[in-house]
Amino acid sequence: MSLTVPVILGSVRSDRIGIRAARFLTARLEARGHEAPLVDPAELKLPLLDRMYKEYPAGTAPEPLERLAALYRRSDAFLVVTAEYNHSVPPALSNTLDYFLEEYFWRPSAICCYSAGQFGGVRAAMPLRAILAEMGMPSIPSLLPIPRLQTAIDPEGTPTAPWLDTSAARFLDELAWYAEALRERRLRGTPY
Repeated sequence: MSLTVPVILGSVRSDRIGIRAARFLTARLEARGHEAPLVDPAELKLPLLDRMYKEYPAGTAPEPLERLAALYRRSDAFLVVTAEYNHSVPPALSNTLDYFLEEYFWRPSAICCYSAGQFGGVRAAMPLRAILAEMGMPSIPSLLPIPRLQTAIDPEGTPTAPWLDTSAARFLDELAWYAEALRERRLRGTPY
């Protein structure tokens, strides 16, 4: 069953390595027959949040927000790729997520966290779980942490770490299960 799963990248740094993980996961989702558009804050260039999408009068939101709202409304799940900044999520990720709310409701999310060190960004995943749940897109139980991302995936998104394909396959299987289950349930209605 084909799904729409935006891959939301959290870093805008000029030398960011997270784009490698985003490319890897986008390719893996597409290989499964899913649509996996990359949501890249470096390309969106959204200003610091002043007004949420829903706070603009209909048809007056900036074009990137209109485009994201349309994508999110037809999405089945969200895959968030986050670095770890000071034991938390990058500000660009928080800013990108915060523009929306209702568009996320009743859809699962999944977290791929990474770092250049040995912990794989897991300290960012914990606060991110709370944020995603509060936004109405609770994360699946599994994480995909990628330690030493700079050597685990090459710049084009090809894994060089042998364990990564197996771990990513299980992770994406779980996300697809939740996405299909919640899509079926959304079709029968939501509490509000």
